[in-house]
Amino acid sequence: MNIKQTFVMIKPEGIQRHLVGQIIKRFERKGLKLVNIKSLIPDKTLVKEHYGHLSHKPFFNEMVDHLCSGMVICMIWEGIDSIDVCRRIIGLTNPLEAAMGSIRADFAADINANVIHGSDTEESAKKEIALWFK
Repeated sequence: MNIKQTFVMIKPEGIQRHLVGQIIKRFERKGLKLVNIKSLIPDKTLVKEHYGHLSHKPFFNEMVDHLCSGMVICMIWEGIDSIDVCRRIIGLTNPLEAAMGSIRADFAADINANVIHGSDTEESAKKEIALWFK
């Protein structure tokens, strides 16, 4: 068995639109186990460290401001192939390209307000868990 942990974050618009319960339920229905959860309003330093690989993009500062604009919910999910399972549940970054039935296809307004973040690799999951759950 390939049991792994992964990081998932519900962004401010997901909380403001009261989607938290529906989102968590989707992960639970796939047999994933929620092993840690916390809510916070992140500061710019934390968000910039998390998304540092995008700092050269023109949308970077707007994205940082958006993620610092309200509460986020950070979660650690565990299960067999949890990273891939979570990525399928979440959907592609652009909701217009995300698979029907994915969180982003169902709930995201646009590519900038796409409701949720999920680690894309085992390496990023370890880094993001260490960063957000210090």
